[in-house]
Amino acid sequence: MSISGLHPARVRRAAVTLLALVLVLPTWGKEKKGATSEERKPDRFIFDINRLVWPNPPAIARIRYISMLTGEKMDLSAQQAERKPKKSWMDRLAGAQPLSEQNIKIPFQFIRVYGVAVDSHGNIYAADQGVDAIFIINSDSRAVTLIRNGHEARFGLINGLAIDDNDRLFVSDSKLHKIMVFNAQHQQEGQFGVDVLASPAGIAIDRENRYLYVVDTQKDQVFVFDADSYKLLRTLGTAGKNHTLSDPGTFSLPTNVAVDKEGDVYVTDTLNNRVEIFDADGNFVSQFGKAGDGAGEFERPKGIAVDCDGHIWVVDGAQQRVKVFNREGRLLIYLGDPGKFPGQFAAAYGITIDSDNRVIVSEQFPGRVQVFRYVTDMEAEKARGKGVEGVSPPAPAPQKGSTSSKGQGSAAH
Repeated sequence: MSISGLHPARVRRAAVTLLALVLVLPTWGKEKKGATSEERKPDRFIFDINRLVWPNPPAIARIRYISMLTGEKMDLSAQQAERKPKKSWMDRLAGAQPLSEQNIKIPFQFIRVYGVAVDSHGNIYAADQGVDAIFIINSDSRAVTLIRNGHEARFGLINGLAIDDNDRLFVSDSKLHKIMVFNAQHQQEGQFGVDVLASPAGIAIDRENRYLYVVDTQKDQVFVFDADSYKLLRTLGTAGKNHTLSDPGTFSLPTNVAVDKEGDVYVTDTLNNRVEIFDADGNFVSQFGKAGDGAGEFERPKGIAVDCDGHIWVVDGAQQRVKVFNREGRLLIYLGDPGKFPGQFAAAYGITIDSDNRVIVSEQFPGRVQVFRYVTDMEAEKARGKGVEGVSPPAPAPQKGSTSSKGQGSAAH
């Protein structure tokens, strides 16, 4: 079985259904004339977001909603209980400590999240340009630790994150024009690239070949470094053309990069609205994508990741969608629409997929991270073999020249 058996039109219907259910909550039920306040309360309708899936039933789910992260826990009740009672104006006149000066720790919350990554323990890392820190979130306890500017590190404008198999953290800083390296204890142990990088953005690591790929948005290039010696090995693309190039193998304002298990490299060529694919030696292989507002087209491709089955996940920052393609560029499924409900996005940017098939997507407005679960081809095939209710036949192949308008699902482009 392949994920290509999904029909993206069902995805939108699921999102619309969820939105409709949420919108009717305040007015559900009729208010009786002359009813008491208790009787006037609207009927309650409970929707379990843990059952939010794509595509919607009766098809076999291929993407499941897991959770939403917004930063440190916001429970201030314990701290508030320790606060002294509010002072009268006479107490304040006498010099009592104002409420605003009491020692209360306000939890750190996401403001503007860009790069995301996951370490070997399943901890989620999120680079927040608004807080000027890297959040490290324990996936089990939700406890948060931070690598903060001016404390554990010196940041200018953090952007991309990547983690190797030793849990070393690589961080791109577009303002300081360099890559910083932190060990597993989150202590900085190195930096490089300041002599060649102009505006480093998305980064990715090839753990097998020990390559670190760094997208330089301003130079329209991808720099390839040795992940251990930090030596520059080669570059992809052509610099100095002011974002005007569109030939295969060149870039115009690229933003992010991903590597698959074979070592092939995928780059979101943002201004050209396409994805370009290279082999591990830097040779151009192929490309897909075109400008448009259809589900299978791009308006502003940003984050990119590759799952264990080789499907390519692309964040479209303008359409507020996460789209899944095969290597030939056929759209298999998508999720998302503009909005702030679970499964919707607002200024989506980064994406990563971990070894447990969790799909982590970052957003800038509001700052948050949403976590999904990819149901693999093997898992879907097992479900189909067990005769799971709701198995649907594969979506028909698209007709040549077919198009889709904004907001409508499309099987392929």
